[in-house]
Amino acid sequence: MPIGAVLSTMAMVTNWMSQTLPSLVGLNGTAGTRAGTSEKITLLQRPEEGWQVLRSAPDGRCVCTAVIPVLGSCSGDSRSLQLRQLLAKVQNMSQSLELLDLRTLRDLQYVRGSESLLSGLSSRLRAAPEGLNARSFQDLKLQMQELLPLLPVLEQLRADSRLILHLKAELRNLSGVLVAIQEEMGAYDYEELQQRVLLLEERLHACLQKLGCGKLTGVSNPITVRASGSRFGSWMSDAMTPSADERVWYMDGYYKGRRVLEFRSLTDFISGQNFVQHLLPHPWAGTGHVVFNGSLYYNKFQSNVAVRYHFRSRSVLVQRSLPGAGYNNTFPYSWGGFSDIDFMADEGGLWAVYATNQNAGNIVVSRLDPQSLEVLRSWDTGYPKRSAGEAFIICGVLYVTNSHLAGAKIYFAYHTNTSSYEYTDIPFHNQYSHISMLDYNPRQRLLYTWNNGHQVVYNVTLFHVISTAGEL
Repeated sequence: MPIGAVLSTMAMVTNWMSQTLPSLVGLNGTAGTRAGTSEKITLLQRPEEGWQVLRSAPDGRCVCTAVIPVLGSCSGDSRSLQLRQLLAKVQNMSQSLELLDLRTLRDLQYVRGSESLLSGLSSRLRAAPEGLNARSFQDLKLQMQELLPLLPVLEQLRADSRLILHLKAELRNLSGVLVAIQEEMGAYDYEELQQRVLLLEERLHACLQKLGCGKLTGVSNPITVRASGSRFGSWMSDAMTPSADERVWYMDGYYKGRRVLEFRSLTDFISGQNFVQHLLPHPWAGTGHVVFNGSLYYNKFQSNVAVRYHFRSRSVLVQRSLPGAGYNNTFPYSWGGFSDIDFMADEGGLWAVYATNQNAGNIVVSRLDPQSLEVLRSWDTGYPKRSAGEAFIICGVLYVTNSHLAGAKIYFAYHTNTSSYEYTDIPFHNQYSHISMLDYNPRQRLLYTWNNGHQVVYNVTLFHVISTAGEL
């Protein structure tokens, strides 16, 4: 085949594939086939991947567990996996086409530059038998040597022709797989399907709220959200506001700090963008802060004073001393850091965890009035606070880790509803080996952690025992 015909054919096929391939797999935004909505499919979240129902207990009771999916989780079903794999192949093919296109343009320019030389050499060769002498033979030889670099270019064009055939075969295979997925999915409208899944999620969340509180039986592996700031700090979202409020607050450091960053969403927090700054009128101590119903509750530095700072008005609404509470590293957690007073929130309200001289440095759990910060009731857990790594409250139960270092586990639980305690053995993966903040968010049912300069979340598993009458 003439060189010009080869180049023309390659250019035509390359152009066809670069235009046709994206439309077939939905990369160019056009309607295409239904399989072109792969982005929406991968965003669909199936209930069974996040919530589980376990077998009945030996005594005949029905025991079930609800596991809330972690932030940002997405579908892991086989179809979504297939589509992601197809998309990866398409991206690889697109890159191959871009390289092929650039190489073809380059080689085409080279061939066109050699065209006059090739034409002159062809004329000399046709006339050679009539008048070829030593001088003209030497000139002919030099001209032929100038054309030698054209050989690898032509060889590359031959290889590119084979590549085009391979890409065409891959394209046919991709199209067949997409058609098979479409037939398997049926004639669903994907917008409608997505709305149905979202409705199911809302119903399941409502069901979880009706289930109420449960006993902690497991903590997931850590999910690192971001790595930023110093070794110690705290971060959180509001424990009480509606789910539409996605703000995240960030407080770097464990003492004398006054700067609070408010991010519009978790996505903005991850990227470090779209935030406003609050400058607290009083510096904080420790990392045991909590955001509850639009206000930040924290321990005022060098005191046992609890402060309520309102974000919207940018002012302190109330501050009150916690009677007898130790401060200034008198009764911190095992890691120190002025962590004497730890504010928490759960499904029932606002709490403060601290220790006093009167109870020999054991952990005290106090229920607080969120408006006045008045102590409503207190419990002496009997657990020495200096031996605790960190602590959090779920459904009125205080859970305590035995260390802030690697190898920690949730070792102790105190039940405020029965004023009783138990020793537990719940594994807790401390990935970065130094936890300086651990708090539960009842709205999201997640544990927030600051771990050696990393902001981390954990999923929790709560068990609910349901009687045959359907009552908790």
